[in-house]
Amino acid sequence: RKSLKPGAALLFAHGFNIHFGQIRPRRDIDVVLIAPKGPGDLVRRQYQQGRGVPCLLAVAQDASGNARHRALAYADGIGGTRGGVLETTFAEETETDLFGEQAVLCGGATELVVAGFETLVKAGYQPEVAYYECLHELKLIVDLLHEGGIAKMHRFISDTAKYGDLTRGPRVINRATRKEMKAILGEIQSGRFARQWISENRRGGARYKRLLQRDLAQPIEKVGRRLRARMPWLEEQA
Repeated sequence: RKSLKPGAALLFAHGFNIHFGQIRPRRDIDVVLIAPKGPGDLVRRQYQQGRGVPCLLAVAQDASGNARHRALAYADGIGGTRGGVLETTFAEETETDLFGEQAVLCGGATELVVAGFETLVKAGYQPEVAYYECLHELKLIVDLLHEGGIAKMHRFISDTAKYGDLTRGPRVINRATRKEMKAILGEIQSGRFARQWISENRRGGARYKRLLQRDLAQPIEKVGRRLRARMPWLEEQA
């Protein structure tokens, strides 16, 4: 705190510590957020190619009266203005990011993959075939969604796949699933998740490490390592 001169700017790439009160900046400095919608290596590659990754911008404190312009300057410096800058708040960026990770991108997606794999294996199908169908081919669908949304996915999958999507998808993501998603969002908004995660770290993270180890020891991971070893192009993409 003492090393920051009055009028300095404190820049964040994620709003967690400000929104949940883990960092309380002095009132005489700007506090801004520029959150690129992609990992650092992608931000760098896109910048070098004359393009840019879209960014979120937020201002928590405007001591100088120029905080927004400072944030925009940083976004421009990393190429973000080429991809587009969307204004938000520290609260919105933090809460939506945590929800996306927990309910869809990480928690939701991986649990769905593992559940599908286990369902096929328990029904007597080969683990290798189950891996290809429930995990390996997921990238094909995600790429289509990423490139052109649901519309592009529908253009490139079969009518059989589309019919199965439209009639069976709502049975998997059903009313109970949506209710649980709402509960997860509520825990984020109330600060319950943040308090739990902060407490876990203060205790040394023993439960977190145990859960992580259990996740990585699942049969789908063992099958996947063996099958990925036969696909050298995956290493080339890394």
